[in-house]
Amino acid sequence: MGVIGVFGCKNAAELIYYGLHALQHRGQEGCGICTTDSTDFHRERGEGLVIEIFNKKKLSKLKGDCAIGHVRYSSGNMGGLDNVQPFLFKHHTGDFSMAHNGNLVNSRQLRMALEAQGSIFHTSSDTEILAHLMKMNRRKDRIDAIEEALTMIEGAYAFLILTKDKLYVCRDKNGLRPVSIGKINGGYIVSSETCAFEAVGATFLRDVEPGEMVIFEKDKDPKTILFAGEYSYKMCAMELVYFARPDSEIEGINVHTFRKNSGKYLARLAPVEADLVIGVPDSSISGAIGYAEESGIPYEIGLIKNKYIGRTFIQPSQELREKGVRLKLSPVRSLITGKRVVLLDDSIVRGTTSKHIVRMLKEAGAKEVHVRICCPPMHHPCFYGVDTSTYDELISAQFDVEGVRKMIEADSLFYLPEEYLLKAANRPDLCLACYSGKYPTHLYQSKGEFNIEHKF
Repeated sequence: MGVIGVFGCKNAAELIYYGLHALQHRGQEGCGICTTDSTDFHRERGEGLVIEIFNKKKLSKLKGDCAIGHVRYSSGNMGGLDNVQPFLFKHHTGDFSMAHNGNLVNSRQLRMALEAQGSIFHTSSDTEILAHLMKMNRRKDRIDAIEEALTMIEGAYAFLILTKDKLYVCRDKNGLRPVSIGKINGGYIVSSETCAFEAVGATFLRDVEPGEMVIFEKDKDPKTILFAGEYSYKMCAMELVYFARPDSEIEGINVHTFRKNSGKYLARLAPVEADLVIGVPDSSISGAIGYAEESGIPYEIGLIKNKYIGRTFIQPSQELREKGVRLKLSPVRSLITGKRVVLLDDSIVRGTTSKHIVRMLKEAGAKEVHVRICCPPMHHPCFYGVDTSTYDELISAQFDVEGVRKMIEADSLFYLPEEYLLKAANRPDLCLACYSGKYPTHLYQSKGEFNIEHKF
């Protein structure tokens, strides 16, 4: 999922529209835009790609100089138009719109507690929970209500909350999901990735810090509140490994450089005699270039991607993922036939895509296929927004490296160790929970009740 917001800019909806195109890689199931003209809210959303949902007529209805937008992929069976954001809430204390990137790990407990207090939910999305928590707070000050609600939720989030005169941007205390701030046309823009800034001509200012809420208000400088007593810099490693575009800068890390460094480390740690290096488009191209440079083995474009097919990892069902692989990728037979191939990929999750690609290359005449993975094996499920919430979905939770190698039918297989992933990022810490099982938050997996009454 990806979020983007604009505050204090003419034609805000158009800026959001182009920004959403830049974030389309983060979700293709649905998208939406909500604007405000200081009097009313205007919203358009739908299931599908940005170009399928929006046209000139719809954008013309989205009046105002403040707006938020969202692209969606569902983690779990939570699809449908009802779950397409931004959400719009009507309340006697003031209407507001909200968009969210991430997952809350205590959502079930909070939902049950809120329902016991009389709340009625219209979606299955975690995002709606924050809205209910905000409105249960009887204090008049909205900032206090948001701050209090944020202390009750746990997990990964970048929240955008748009009122008729303010934009609130909130990032979780572990910094699991990124969000950055830019300047444009005398106003401000915020986005999950800086690639959206380039798309609209904005200038990057800074990242929102973990546990920080930034408030944008007309004719005032942005205000900052640190709502979390404790915070850490544990951004999800998969943001760098897979989700983000190569041209994005996240917490001072250029994504292309990170992936290229990963490929270089793989070449040093797992050399092999081969004739060419290829990468799985698009997220593994940088890693393949790094491997080729370090090893001296030529890099070739051995797989061609159909640019009109979405990302198979974030397809909502396994059946669609499997059908999508051959539609998405085609081998360049004249380059591959009779060659020993080093295949760089960003990760192996379920093993489906890897197996089909290895088979495809061998059917195209490759003598050998040596697979190199730009991250460690995924032994544990993610509860923070990556669609791998059970051990059954993870091939590395079922088999050791040799077992995975046999399953994907590769001639050799090597994963980048955790310490080298951190070296590639040139930072001391990331969330590596899906590799190590060391989760930065409590997971709230018990069935005990969650008491919220004492908070208000």
